[in-house]
Amino acid sequence: MTTEIKTTAEAIEAAALPDARVAHCDPNTPKTPEQMPLPAAVGEVPIEQKSPAQWAYERLVLYIQNFEKTLDADHEIGMGFAGGEMGVMRIQGIGFFAPDILTFYGSDMTGAKTQLVQHVTQLNVMLRAAPKESEEKEANRIGFRLAAALESPLVATD
Repeated sequence: MTTEIKTTAEAIEAAALPDARVAHCDPNTPKTPEQMPLPAAVGEVPIEQKSPAQWAYERLVLYIQNFEKTLDADHEIGMGFAGGEMGVMRIQGIGFFAPDILTFYGSDMTGAKTQLVQHVTQLNVMLRAAPKESEEKEANRIGFRLAAALESPLVATD
């Protein structure tokens, strides 16, 4: 038993924080999502009240945004598929359908439209740097749009 006394607000905040840890070989590695505070809107709904799909989606958005921060202007995010010969998808959108489905929208390296529908228990994503599609266009940064979407309330469907 601990003798530490917490206010109600501190107890609620502690209960809402996820359990996350990371270790890096290089002590100068920039902070990764496991080491950063959650965006305020993500913490508004307690983890135990989120579906596995919503909670996986929110964390994946944070990983994507952080990965994109490491890319130069000539690269954008791609997603490799583990356990298959599917190749790489340029991520152009991500969604979830509670309680257990994540959906990735994008295109492959040939420009063909692609969509992956994945059960959260099978989630296994490798984020990759992919050359941007066009020299004339700015690199696509989906992570920042996804993070902004985390700050807005979920749209309920009837």
